[in-house]
Amino acid sequence: MKTYELIAPCHFGLEAVLKKEIYDLGYEITKVEDGRVTFEGDEEAICRGNIFLRTAERVLLKAGEFHAETFEELFQGIRGIPWEEYIPKDGKFWVAKASSIKSRLFSPSDIQSVVKKAMVERLKQKYHTDWFQESGAEYPLRLFLMKDQVAVGIDTTGNSLHKRGYRRLASKAPVAETLAAALILLTPWRGDRILVDPFCGSGTFPIEAAMMAANIAPGMNREFTAERWTNLIDSRLWKEGAEEAGDLIKRDIRTDIQGYDIDGEIVKAARENARLAGVEHLIHFQQRPISALNHPKKYGFLISNPPYGERMEEKEVLRGLYAEIGEALQRLDSWSAYLLSGYEDAEKCIGRKADKNRKIYNGMLKTYFYQFLGPKPPKRNRQKAEVDE
Repeated sequence: MKTYELIAPCHFGLEAVLKKEIYDLGYEITKVEDGRVTFEGDEEAICRGNIFLRTAERVLLKAGEFHAETFEELFQGIRGIPWEEYIPKDGKFWVAKASSIKSRLFSPSDIQSVVKKAMVERLKQKYHTDWFQESGAEYPLRLFLMKDQVAVGIDTTGNSLHKRGYRRLASKAPVAETLAAALILLTPWRGDRILVDPFCGSGTFPIEAAMMAANIAPGMNREFTAERWTNLIDSRLWKEGAEEAGDLIKRDIRTDIQGYDIDGEIVKAARENARLAGVEHLIHFQQRPISALNHPKKYGFLISNPPYGERMEEKEVLRGLYAEIGEALQRLDSWSAYLLSGYEDAEKCIGRKADKNRKIYNGMLKTYFYQFLGPKPPKRNRQKAEVDE
């Protein structure tokens, strides 16, 4: 099989989590940049990356990289890429997205237009035609311009990998599945430990945790753009990737994962999403306010995305809400809590400074991942857990 460079974009600040995932899949990292990780892999890696990666937004096949400060240099750089090796004569191709940071070329629409023209010129010469029907498989492009360096990737994924296929019903401000997975992976939580989300909304944190505990690959029940790339990828590889994912599922596990929300209708939606994800039996959902949060077991994990309203009239409500979070943490004094929030007075209202703090961009919103660390379980309990496993 041919070896490619593959680009996996991710949430800014969570590159290290994705890097470990890629290593664990067995692939070599070639570059780590802000918001993306590049690795080497063959056609099988394209399939397995899409099926197994929990924290990547998509998998791009890197077609080329070059320096461009003018549109003429951009045109010639794109024209010099051997597009005929990737795109068949009837292929549909366009620039789905172009992002530019600290580069002389910064207009996305102009970049997209120049790139399309350059590709057409190249393929006209190679296929000896003046007209492309573009009636076949889709080959959408994504361009990254950073300090006048252009990286070009062909999108193998299609709809972003955060669209697992299970979230048919969403709450007001859901956290993306890929972000939720990355934040869980930043904690020491494992499938045999307690996890509670007291603001579960549509259930993303509990569902992603349950999928990890059961080792359910996040992309095993959805489709990808590159499945139609029969000129590059044997359809057998997609089937083998799905079979591998099915064989790795832990079907007889027991978990203690709970999701609570004050809104009963939202709890019903979360339960339905869990059913669609195949993990309804691994999660206990219940309508319950944060003020009623308690748990008899020790050394659990609270992982959540509590509200952090933007409107002024919500600020007073938030003070009381975060104070209740602080009271809950006092009751759960042996637990660790991990909160993603954009509320600037979160620590003040909780009444405790976070042991660790990490800046995370949730979409366009700047948020912080507050980490309140509890004590580790006694060594004897940890050894018992290992024996039970």
